Amino acid sequence: MAETAASSVTVPHTALAPDVLRAVIESFVLREGTDYGERELTLDDKVARVIALLERGEAKILFHPESATVDIVVRHGRDRGGGPGAPA
Repeated sequence: MAETAASSVTVPHTALAPDVLRAVIESFVLREGTDYGERELTLDDKVARVIALLERGEAKILFHPESATVDIVVRHGRDRGGGPGAPA
């Protein structure tokens, strides 16, 4: 059964220690499976793009208490590409 944002807690990225934030972002980009187009991005590039999304408020970190899991949700607008591979 899929969990909804209503059963999750938003965690400000600034509330996480830098190493924890990086681990959360790496986990997200490694399981994301996004097609990055003709140019493959390095893990550092992908992490930097997600950090930029978090800083701009275009993504948020969610903690799901029932499953004790963390996820990153990216807000997709009409004029935005998808995922961490989208132009930052």
